[in-house]
Amino acid sequence: MNEDASALASTTELFATLLARNGPPPRWRRPATFATLIRFILEQQVSLASAQAAFAKLDAAIGEPAPAPFLDLDDPQLREIGFSRQKAGYVRGIADLILADELDLDWVVGSGDEGSAALLRIRGIGPWTVACFDLFVSGRRDVWPTGDRALYVSLSRNLGCEGVMSKQACDEMAAHWSPYRSTAAMMLWHDYLGGSGYELEPGAGFLDDTGMVSE
Repeated sequence: MNEDASALASTTELFATLLARNGPPPRWRRPATFATLIRFILEQQVSLASAQAAFAKLDAAIGEPAPAPFLDLDDPQLREIGFSRQKAGYVRGIADLILADELDLDWVVGSGDEGSAALLRIRGIGPWTVACFDLFVSGRRDVWPTGDRALYVSLSRNLGCEGVMSKQACDEMAAHWSPYRSTAAMMLWHDYLGGSGYELEPGAGFLDDTGMVSE
């Protein structure tokens, strides 16, 4: 990632500024688990803080989330934890697929575009969620999570725009950063979250340097 950050900085003033101000972005990675998919579902269209709070309540209720214990929770319990009816349905569907051996997340990681396409066919998993899985779990190099509001806000601020640029304008600009779009996204997110002053909050579900999920 450091090499890709340097490559971006060598050709684009925006990333030269970000690299000088913040250094390389964190190596955010998540494991290929049911719990990680739950996190991505919870993070859809809400703040990271809200999603993390709901996941913490789920963890307190059933421990490290696994398909069978999750399916034991009824609608009122899931509502109390912070799941909308729609998101509860999505995660139940994913749990059913895993228990039926119809979804193997390790296979998804190792199968490139075929694995991404398989995820996209699952109810509740759209392009943004697939992009996040490809970036944070599979570690693919050239991923741009289209539709991510924080990315668009960060990009617009760093370009000195009065408002937030349109999705089309941001995505068209990002196309020029291939094949380093994953690192471009990480650098923009890092700046959005505070840059050099950013500290990873406990319980965010990212892997530490030993390959374990940070508590």
